[in-house]
Amino acid sequence: MRKLFITTIALLAIILNACSGDSSSSSSSIEETEGVSVTAVVQEYFKDANGVTVSVDEEAGVITITSSTGLPDHKTPYYDVYEKQHELYEDFPTYYVTDGILENFYIDQIADRIFSYDEDGNYIITYAANDNDEIGAIKYVMEIPTNPTEAAIKEETDLAAIGMVLNGVPFFNNYNQSSVPLGGADVSTLDSAGGHPGALADYHYHVGANPGIYADENPEIEYGTLIDENQLVGFMRDGFPLYGQQDQDGEYPDDLDEYGGHFGVTEHFPDGIYHYHASTEDYLDAGWYVLKSGKYYGTPGTFTSN
Repeated sequence: MRKLFITTIALLAIILNACSGDSSSSSSSIEETEGVSVTAVVQEYFKDANGVTVSVDEEAGVITITSSTGLPDHKTPYYDVYEKQHELYEDFPTYYVTDGILENFYIDQIADRIFSYDEDGNYIITYAANDNDEIGAIKYVMEIPTNPTEAAIKEETDLAAIGMVLNGVPFFNNYNQSSVPLGGADVSTLDSAGGHPGALADYHYHVGANPGIYADENPEIEYGTLIDENQLVGFMRDGFPLYGQQDQDGEYPDDLDEYGGHFGVTEHFPDGIYHYHASTEDYLDAGWYVLKSGKYYGTPGTFTSN
């Protein structure tokens, strides 16, 4: 009888341990399924001073971010490119280049650009406006999940807005309107914040800001896409945040996945969240760094304009 009692107790202990293990696994699974809430950070950091508003539908699990004009809050030559009278106007960059960079720039694509030499014989390219040489106000509405999660099937980013910078300006991937990677002709139309207008006068970024692209000066200006740091740049359409090239500790991450992100602690998410980082690969060896290329990690929400 005593032996039977001991055996029964042992069996109960095994069952209880198994149940406890299942409970822990279930809790972890639920946590991953629900994701980490981005609501508070989105509400706090999008710039209402630049006409950006945020509304939240907790029941539907959707955050709606509305940018009233989509215009940048920093200097660019695309503000009044002809008269040059706008308070936020600045000249196009004049950029020092090397022979190697010229090769990567596809020199035949930018033969109409202005080339010159400095006293040391270095090439200088003067950037210039693309065919769409003015920017206009456009209202953007981006909807993202309150608790973004990994998608079972990863979607490619497309030739449109794939996210929004905190100043309300959309950002694109590294492809142009012809569905080919940005080449020299495209890159040489960017302003020092890494943006230019599309066919609808819609200003957008492709790469991070590079104030140092000026050959003669380094303007002191707070750009919306500075990326050589660990600051929050904006949010992707799938709801996950995009950070600069560095982690919170100031180091460059070496564990990014094929989507350009990883799970980790950030200043704004102390318990950790999946987040993207701007690329550290020098695009065309020209001093530019793409904000995001390739597929979404999560399921993208909508992005509309009018």
